[in-house]
Amino acid sequence: MRFLDRAPRFLLFTGKGGVGKTSLACASAVHLTGEGKRVLLVSTDPASNVGQVFGFPIGHRIAALPAVPNLFALEIDPQAAAQAYRERIVGPIRGVLPEAVVQGIEEQLSGACTTEVAAFNEFTLLLLDSAMTADFDHIVFDTAPTGHTIRLLQLAGAWSGFLEAGKGDASCLGPMAGLEKQRSQYAAAVDALANPARTRLVLVARAQASALQEVARTQEELAAIGLSQQRLVINGVFPSDEAEGDPLALSIRRREQDALRALPDALRGLPRDELPLKPFNLIGLDSLRRLLRNDDRWPEPQAVSPAPPRGGSTLSSLVDEIAEEGRGLVMFLGKGGVGKTTLAAAVAAELAGRGHPVHLTTSDPAAHLADTLEGSLANLTVSRIDPQEETERYRRHVLETKGAHLDAGGRALLEEDLRSPCTEEIAVFQAFSRIIREADIQFVILDTAPTGHTLLLLDATGAYHREVSRQMGKSGIRYTTPMMRLQDPKQTKVLIVTLAETTPVLEAASLQDDLRRAGIEPWAWIVNSSIAASNPQSALLRQRARNEWREIEAVAAHHAKRFALVPLLAHEPVGTGRLRELANYAG
Repeated sequence: MRFLDRAPRFLLFTGKGGVGKTSLACASAVHLTGEGKRVLLVSTDPASNVGQVFGFPIGHRIAALPAVPNLFALEIDPQAAAQAYRERIVGPIRGVLPEAVVQGIEEQLSGACTTEVAAFNEFTLLLLDSAMTADFDHIVFDTAPTGHTIRLLQLAGAWSGFLEAGKGDASCLGPMAGLEKQRSQYAAAVDALANPARTRLVLVARAQASALQEVARTQEELAAIGLSQQRLVINGVFPSDEAEGDPLALSIRRREQDALRALPDALRGLPRDELPLKPFNLIGLDSLRRLLRNDDRWPEPQAVSPAPPRGGSTLSSLVDEIAEEGRGLVMFLGKGGVGKTTLAAAVAAELAGRGHPVHLTTSDPAAHLADTLEGSLANLTVSRIDPQEETERYRRHVLETKGAHLDAGGRALLEEDLRSPCTEEIAVFQAFSRIIREADIQFVILDTAPTGHTLLLLDATGAYHREVSRQMGKSGIRYTTPMMRLQDPKQTKVLIVTLAETTPVLEAASLQDDLRRAGIEPWAWIVNSSIAASNPQSALLRQRARNEWREIEAVAAHHAKRFALVPLLAHEPVGTGRLRELANYAG
């Protein structure tokens, strides 16, 4: 476990969704307390599941974990942080300014940018030498999936530089009141992150080509912003002695070893650890302690259930129902690493293969659809909502319109305002809105970012809807907002993708609750990469299959109105041919 050797004060675990960051961060925190250290475990993921791992509720305040002496935990709740941030700004003027003015300020502060600023403030506070953190030897960060984490870490420099240049007036979805006071805080955070004696990045990946390519890109992007102290952990490697006698297990083992032999150059020079795949779910203290050990033995399991629970469908039948509509928006949502990109690409390829015009796009900053498709297909257009490109497009548009008639001083102020990191939130939201309007004339298949990042995008969508409704409500003019499109089942089908594991299912259920509160009803669930549906032979895979059936039955009985079960495949579904085979899977 070289990634924990002479650990500095700050440890940040990052990587592609679903690779085991949370489990490793939790296990590492427990391990460090075993060395007599006092540890604070922090989740920066908007869809945190640290509390689920420990089976103990963790909230927006530092709390001791009773089962582990010297271990404390905190989940940065973006919504709670935003509420506290709003109150700090609005509280002093409530009762002083007219109520209409106060309401206007509160509305301006209701957007996703305010949420991001508030959560970022919470993050940077933990990197300072303050009374809040002085008692801890180590602070371990379980971060959101890659794209969201890079955004968070880049914000340290972005906000610091923006404040050095001065701040503008209104490009953010919420005003940036009070940011000037944070100048020294952000500068100190930049110094702490860039200091290898204080901060170490643990890059977590699975032994899969796509995960390794993404973590290599992450390594380069983080090194570019000064975070050079990095370690690599390859998690869940299939043990060689479990691969014999089972074609599926042998295929998995060979595929993983091929990926490791082709390790990207950016990763070859990093200190590396490999952790074997475990037969158990990583829930509870005992499992966390066993994760970092390599002495597991498991008994031969009982027979695996031969059939899925009643009410299950197939991916093929879901595709048939989608195709009947002839057009519309199909959104794939879920936790990172559950296979949203692959399933979105498979459905898009199949619909295009049937002659339907299809636009396949992604809002995930870390997604790479081209790597999954490996080629082009008639009727299929592929794009990506790239935050940097969209931000630059938005800046040009504002300067060409709003800035066209300003004098030199006014244009300089506008350009300064547009350098705010919050500008990105507006630009991405506008790109999202522009693309989903295309669903009026064709299929739009949207591969979304992991849960927390997507919820922030939906938060911006909701803020825009409320503002339009407020302005247009009394005019009598008919209007349609992006949120109204998402709420209309005739225009939008939302598919929640999960794995048959405890944490992904719990997070999918929580996501469904959030969607329903926003008036969006999921159309179907997809339980992806199911070992239980693959009829495995190895003892390790059969034990994991038995664990899966409990979760599949929970999906069928408690969560999904309709669901499809997709097996773990011996061959990775890459390329349009194999993607279409996956889309036509009929059990």
